[in-house]
Amino acid sequence: MWGYLSLLPVFLTLWAVAGVWTVFAISVANRTVNLTEGFPYISVCGSYPPQSCIFSQLLNVGAAMAAWICIVRYHQLRDWGVGKWPNQLILWTGLLCALGTSVVGNFQETNQHHVHLTGSFLAFIMGNVYFWLQLLLFWRMKSLPQPGGPWVWPLRLGLCCLCTILIVAMNVLNVQQLRSASALCEWAVAMLLFTLFGLFAIDFSGLDGCTLCLQSRPSRGPPPGPSLSPQPASPVSLQVRL
Repeated sequence: MWGYLSLLPVFLTLWAVAGVWTVFAISVANRTVNLTEGFPYISVCGSYPPQSCIFSQLLNVGAAMAAWICIVRYHQLRDWGVGKWPNQLILWTGLLCALGTSVVGNFQETNQHHVHLTGSFLAFIMGNVYFWLQLLLFWRMKSLPQPGGPWVWPLRLGLCCLCTILIVAMNVLNVQQLRSASALCEWAVAMLLFTLFGLFAIDFSGLDGCTLCLQSRPSRGPPPGPSLSPQPASPVSLQVRL
């Protein structure tokens, strides 16, 4: 049964795709970008008012949804038996991607260029790494569930490969001052990352809860009175519906 969690990745994808192209349309309509001079970067379209306000709100909301998806994914992988260290590595990579997305929206290229570039690095590079780490995890742990059938992993692999190639091409073309071609690569990378987030709807389709492990904190000092050996705290598992 598809719960609301399975709809969150789909909503994020639709929100992001519709939002960035709306910002593009507004920037072209009010002539803050000139298509006769070349195709603009996403950040250029969102650098000038009034679309800069829409751009900031769009990316902040999108970053919040992406962070929530990463957290839910962390709990799902943990319940599937993924170890703490690799799971936390994946989680923090995804959260850095979400943070970078928010930085890009709040620090426009025309105002804080270096901060904006840092946010772009986190959003694009860490976003790509986030999905590569999950592919590596599923490749090494064959016992993990594969929601959606055997076609999902090859699809994600193809999207990640294409995303990596386009990121490299984007930077090479930018160094060579081929800004329009570089901007087209940037738009394509953004669409691919949105699509990869949207594919989590398949993984979340059967998710109706997660397990929280609670453990009592040990006493800081011995209580007054007779010395008694404290009993070790035992974790308590609770099934929490999402």
